[in-house]
Amino acid sequence: MTSAKNDYSQLLARYLPYRRYFETGFWVINYLLSAVVNSAISILDIERAQLHFENWKPVVWELSSVLVGLALVPAIIGFERRFPLYIGMFRKHLPMHVLGSMVYSVLHVAGMVWLRKLVYVSQGQSYDFGNWPVELGYEYLKDWQTYAGVLLGLALYRLLLLRLQGEARILDTPDDEPEPELAQRPERFLVKKLGKEFLIAAAEVEYLQASGNYVNLHLHGRDYPLRSTMASIEPRMEPGKFVRVHRSYMVNLDFINEIEPLETGDARILMKDGTRVPCSRRYRSALKVT
Repeated sequence: MTSAKNDYSQLLARYLPYRRYFETGFWVINYLLSAVVNSAISILDIERAQLHFENWKPVVWELSSVLVGLALVPAIIGFERRFPLYIGMFRKHLPMHVLGSMVYSVLHVAGMVWLRKLVYVSQGQSYDFGNWPVELGYEYLKDWQTYAGVLLGLALYRLLLLRLQGEARILDTPDDEPEPELAQRPERFLVKKLGKEFLIAAAEVEYLQASGNYVNLHLHGRDYPLRSTMASIEPRMEPGKFVRVHRSYMVNLDFINEIEPLETGDARILMKDGTRVPCSRRYRSALKVT
């Protein structure tokens, strides 16, 4: 069992530096494979029905749908971060996602129809989408499932990462009691990971990043999710050492390597581990950037 846990930890350590590449690649490969498979099925169905369609047309139909859907994945992810569907917030934010799925469907349909028209024009033909109200309703029956599938994929992926990374909590807060908004400043955080518990010193946290109902504590190249909000954890961190620099970020001044002012009035912070953290104008004065 211990060997298996060590293997998971090593696997996670190798994975994290390439995490963004994997996440992007996952969606790209998944959507493109879908386009290839659906195009092949459409061509076979057309041949079996003995319909007179050029083979490029079903490919264009599927590829246009997939490309627009892929382009909208970051929008779904960003919207879910703004309105997370965690336990306790699901019922509150679900109506927003119902509305979001409708907006997604309209954008998806408009984008794919525009692409199809461009391709048809290049072939000297015209593309007719049909009766828009009827077709929009038909497309929404498919699009809400795609929208929900992206959200489900995100939830499962985050659960897996949470299991491997471990979840942090403030050491002086019992598991069975709600976390108070204000408490004595924690010197350490307790992390539960793969059946083990260990402590991390608050002073060694390099920066904090808000992520939905969690705040990621970053240190030594790892992120440890803390079930809290930035507004709740900010007053509990040591003042003069931890500074809020952005709506989603707080940094440990001891781990700042460089501060680069930007023409927009914002700034970019280079941490000692190479991470670049945004600093908005609202919080820039806290760093005494000139």
